[in-house]
Amino acid sequence: MIFPVVLSGGSGSRLWPLSRTLLPKQFLPLVGGRTMLQETLLRLDGIPGLKQPVLVCSNDHRFLAAEQLREINVVAGAQILEPAGRNTAPAVAVAAMHVLAADADGVMLVLPADHLIQNVARFHEVVGKAVSAATDGRLVTFGIVGRAPETGYGYIERGKPLEKSPDCYRVARFVEKPDEARAREFIASGRFYWNSGMFVFKASRYLEELGKYRKDILEAAKAAWTASTRDLDFLRLDEQAFLASPSESIDYAVMEKTNDAVVVEADIGWSDIGSWTALWQAGQPDASGNVTVGDVHADDIHNCYVRAEHRLVAAVGVSDLIIVETSDAVLVTHKDRSQDVKKIVDALKARHRNEVLVHKRVYRPWGYYEGLDSGERFQVKRIMVKPGSKLSLQMHHHRAEHWVVVSGTARVIRGEEALMLSENQSTYIPLGAKHRLENIGRVPLHMIEVQSGSYLGEDDIVRLEDDYKRA
Repeated sequence: MIFPVVLSGGSGSRLWPLSRTLLPKQFLPLVGGRTMLQETLLRLDGIPGLKQPVLVCSNDHRFLAAEQLREINVVAGAQILEPAGRNTAPAVAVAAMHVLAADADGVMLVLPADHLIQNVARFHEVVGKAVSAATDGRLVTFGIVGRAPETGYGYIERGKPLEKSPDCYRVARFVEKPDEARAREFIASGRFYWNSGMFVFKASRYLEELGKYRKDILEAAKAAWTASTRDLDFLRLDEQAFLASPSESIDYAVMEKTNDAVVVEADIGWSDIGSWTALWQAGQPDASGNVTVGDVHADDIHNCYVRAEHRLVAAVGVSDLIIVETSDAVLVTHKDRSQDVKKIVDALKARHRNEVLVHKRVYRPWGYYEGLDSGERFQVKRIMVKPGSKLSLQMHHHRAEHWVVVSGTARVIRGEEALMLSENQSTYIPLGAKHRLENIGRVPLHMIEVQSGSYLGEDDIVRLEDDYKRA
């Protein structure tokens, strides 16, 4: 059987300000109406012999990922939570242990959650060829047929073809990201592919080769898996054991060392959407080469990517720019410098700016809240609670809260009282009082919350009870 393993732990910092630490690019609808994670899962439909997907994601994104699977009616075979990122080698190792426990001959189809594949039919064909080679014990990677000398990708040089699989080749060597001159040589030779970061192999073979070349990673992953615990629908890896693993990619840990590395040719309309320029390339340009999203007014602009998330963006007489507007930040950069957006993120992190972590709208398992206004000793938020959901029973040491119901029906716990509130009704939560908000209706509950006090940070929440088992 084939077990899709979807890796969803990336941060997508080069797509700031849209992609942020708590809402990275794999959870965003960058191309079309579905998120990148949802598109990755939906394109698996039609591959024969496929089991339920195994999702590996960050603990911080667990409810976000679960909600996006629910929206497309996909049930995961497992949702494995990483306490922190340790790159792909240990993440795939714990997924392999899950697969091996279910099927001793299980084949893994390892996919990042944030890639674009435009030719799905051809992708299915390539998967079939890769599975055939993997069944014979090979460790297969997908080599993307490149048509331009890209310097942002690693390259794979193909060797001799396999006798049983004419589109599969032994890997001659892996090459790090080259300069432009070398990249041009690689493309012209016809022997090199872009390294996609997608793999197919038996779970048993991957663990065997990992143990041969990086026993330390295997042992840490095994310890984390053995001591894992069930938490709601999630499988939580043991934090201490997993953090003991070195941070290493599959390429470095195994693929560059094994004698059984194979590359399958994949001309599938692939992009890793690794920068704003890549997103421009993946879009549908107008007659002037522009890709625009949202409320955009363009006057005499050429070869630009302009994205408006919340308001009108107007551009006049410019070329080759990336312009991205969100509710709390605006990015303007030349397309040739889009890889440098990560430097902005690093600088903002050093200054402890909140714009790196979250948008004004912050998603929670019960719904979301959105910052509307703030000042000295006050903060105003809009809150949406999904039908049947409720916040934790909690209290605050430093703030009081006023709640006003805009629409829907709320059940409120305030100290020892239980209140029912409907549209235009309100209540006051004194500092230090235990309280809880629940949507008991069939439609979303919308509220305005006014906080006042000496400290208004999100860490001033003491959870007494919580359906979602958050600390």
